[in-house]
Amino acid sequence: MTTIAAAESQPFQAEVAELLHLMVHSVYSETDIFLRELISNASDACDKLRYEAIANPGLITDGTPPEIRIVPNKAADTLSVVDTGIGMERQELIDNLGTIARSGTRSFLSKLTEAKDGANLIGQFGVGFYAAFMVAEKIVVTSRRAGSDEVWVWSSEGGSGFEIAPASEEAASRVARGTEIVLHLKKDAAKYLEAYEIERIVREYSDNIQFPILLVPEEGEPRQINSASALWQRSKSELSPEDYAQAYKQIAGAFDEPAMTLHYRAEGRQSYAVLLFAPSQKPFDLFQVERKGKVKLYVRRVFIADDAELLPAYLRFIRGVIDSEDLPLNISREMLQNNPQLAQIRKAVTSRVIGELETLGEKEPETFTKIWDAFGPVIKEGLWEDFERREKLLALARFTTTSGEKRSLKQIVDDFKPNQTEIYYLVGDSVERLKSNPKLESARARGIEVLLLTDPVDAFWTSAPLEFGGKPLKSLSQGDVDFGLIPLVDDKSEDKKDEPAADAATTIAVIKDALGERVSDVRASQRLTASASCLVAGGDARDRALERLLAQQNRGEITKPILEINLRHPLVAALATDTAQAKDLSLLLFEQAQILDGEMPDDPAAFASRLNQLVLRGLGK
Repeated sequence: MTTIAAAESQPFQAEVAELLHLMVHSVYSETDIFLRELISNASDACDKLRYEAIANPGLITDGTPPEIRIVPNKAADTLSVVDTGIGMERQELIDNLGTIARSGTRSFLSKLTEAKDGANLIGQFGVGFYAAFMVAEKIVVTSRRAGSDEVWVWSSEGGSGFEIAPASEEAASRVARGTEIVLHLKKDAAKYLEAYEIERIVREYSDNIQFPILLVPEEGEPRQINSASALWQRSKSELSPEDYAQAYKQIAGAFDEPAMTLHYRAEGRQSYAVLLFAPSQKPFDLFQVERKGKVKLYVRRVFIADDAELLPAYLRFIRGVIDSEDLPLNISREMLQNNPQLAQIRKAVTSRVIGELETLGEKEPETFTKIWDAFGPVIKEGLWEDFERREKLLALARFTTTSGEKRSLKQIVDDFKPNQTEIYYLVGDSVERLKSNPKLESARARGIEVLLLTDPVDAFWTSAPLEFGGKPLKSLSQGDVDFGLIPLVDDKSEDKKDEPAADAATTIAVIKDALGERVSDVRASQRLTASASCLVAGGDARDRALERLLAQQNRGEITKPILEINLRHPLVAALATDTAQAKDLSLLLFEQAQILDGEMPDDPAAFASRLNQLVLRGLGK
């Protein structure tokens, strides 16, 4: 055991302290993952050493190869995970083991306390080191940064803080480079000292780690217990679905099964291997502001970066590896942004991923539905951002409509009504509210299928000029709508053409006078058959749903809407004959339309008062 002299005590970040409390008290039963996470961290350290050694070969002049050793010690009840990777300086130990310097920590803690089994969350949130406290009552970390003479020891018993101090001479002699993590195991974790148990975990979770994992028994010679091969460089014919599932879990740090696997090698002007996965569950950071991808870039099996933007942001849920044979090993992260070879790889791989999703949608619709349910709102970001692939992304998209769920635009166009030339949609907060929206009335009377769009991103991508198969997409809450050439489903349906209508000019003039500057215009509606009124945007204005969303973010003001009225509705007809109540009735039409659009009336108290007066008048009181 390491003796720590002149140790300095420091508190944990508040989130770390709370996280450790949950770990120590075992909020779930799956404890094997602690070893997977420590091995994964060790592998990352070895990767970083190889990368930094490209520019500074002196870091590996001692000839020690990057490797990972697992050392069980039954006599001392300790399990050690040792790597010869990049190592950590004093401040790095404090930063990496005393804080969680990333967003999402609070969300993780919330989800962890709710989850029955939080194993999947550990990998997703990148807090794997702390999982070791599920099995250890104390952890001692000794580390020497490559190229440094200083060795530091970090230790903690999983309480409110940790200690850090210079290593003793004996401890420093054990760590020539890299990091040694010694777990002082709890009594109920003794099984992790058994060689067969360690081998089982490594085979299940870490077999494809590219560096040798050596088991160092108390007796006998160290032996390698993983295959240490770059699975993406092997032929597809050599691999089983189980191999891919294991590789996905190791690369992505996940516990779910991949919903889609894409593995191929590109040859020609550029040569590179691709192994990509679509998860079956949402990662926690899917909607973070940075929208960073998680595909790792390798060059000839050497890890370069995990943030090289190898796919567009709308495919950021994809996990995996791209390994180039042509890029220079000493490429910097700054050069990655503008490298033309990488741009070509990005373009080709993006098209291949979308093509694979298309094939999945045709041949395995249930699997595709699983991906769309989890990541559809993200993919739809591409409808706004990726003009080149917009048609393909529209073909991929699945929608809830007035006719059903998971409907494709091809299905919708195939079911067009006679004389229908446009694809209609409504944007709102919920499917239930949209289904009751009065703007659907005339479309419903003709059996026209309408897209019901409720994801926040829908308000943005629909603002672009869009068409699918030559059919433009048209909002039912924006501009003019005329269904006159499309026949009614039933001639006796809601379109009551034979009923007397109010005089348009007189009624509109009365309403305009009553509403004043509240609206930009008042006009007779082609959308309504049963309701009295609705609010729409002008043809050149933004859709009202987008305006509301932008206004909530202080990115624009809501413009004055157009009030459309149903001239055959009794309330509208009453306006022309009841001049005493004309203003109240006009305001009521406007405020009802606001409520049906999901807005509050400008003056709720006045609205309630007007409504009460009209009800009492109707009751003869």
